[in-house]
Amino acid sequence: MNKLISLVVPCYNEQETIPLFYKALEGVKEQLRGNELEYIFIDDGSRDDTLKELKELQQKDPEHVHYVSFSRNFGKESALYAGLSYSTGDYIAVMDVDLQDPPEQLAEMLAGIEDEGYDVVGTRRTDRSGEPPVRSFFSNMFYKIINKISNTPILDGVRDYRLMTRQVVNSILELSEYNRFSKGLFSWVGFKTKYLEYQNRDRVAGSTSWSFWKLFKYSLDGIVNFSDAPLSIASFVGFFSFMGSGLAMLFIIIRKLLYGGSVDGWASLVTIILLVGGMQLFCLGIVGKYIANIYLEAKHRPNYIVREKK
Repeated sequence: MNKLISLVVPCYNEQETIPLFYKALEGVKEQLRGNELEYIFIDDGSRDDTLKELKELQQKDPEHVHYVSFSRNFGKESALYAGLSYSTGDYIAVMDVDLQDPPEQLAEMLAGIEDEGYDVVGTRRTDRSGEPPVRSFFSNMFYKIINKISNTPILDGVRDYRLMTRQVVNSILELSEYNRFSKGLFSWVGFKTKYLEYQNRDRVAGSTSWSFWKLFKYSLDGIVNFSDAPLSIASFVGFFSFMGSGLAMLFIIIRKLLYGGSVDGWASLVTIILLVGGMQLFCLGIVGKYIANIYLEAKHRPNYIVREKK
């Protein structure tokens, strides 16, 4: 019996890539063992003609193409969550619309689930060719750090692009938290998972909306969402700062008793005060980040607001 594969595709200012994406996916459709494709496009508050392109595409193929348009830009994580929520397929795939995720791997993913018994077949890049060296360096550092401080393993180069069973997606949807980091959530729910490797690809059109600072902030969110190690760092910094100041105070008192005279060193005193003050602000910043996440969760705001859908 043929099954339905839902393709969840977040879009933000992607008017140029949408027709190319649809054409590419239709080109591999016959390799999917007769299974049907359902397109779930999520317009994440785009400011170009993305929604117009989606409407035209839906009119051409109303049976298979569906779209959800947000009231504003809520971010890729909200778009992924919405797409998974609106999907109806037996299998669900998450893909980027810029075709950096190879559509031809869908057939191999499907084989991994149906023939080999995997619940999830994901992908990971084996290289970062075409990326700025600075971005590649910080990406590699992020994966090294988070895998050392978190109990949830995240493979280096892993992509959101994956094919999942309905059971896996239902488990992910039960995690309705506001502060989302999908790469971590996909790993946290577990299930039998296989990864396919591929070499990095360039976008087919347009330009990415992910700047270095957006990626940096996204990586910090991932660390905060899946590790409490930064809080431990703040505690250790405070403890060693206290011990160091105690030893310094003892040294000053002993020197005063043995040698007398006034205690010199105003410049060094100011430097120490600034150092300790900086460490305190650093630790407060770490604690503040966790408190901010708690604050956002406590308000129970929706992850997204739908302006229109079809």
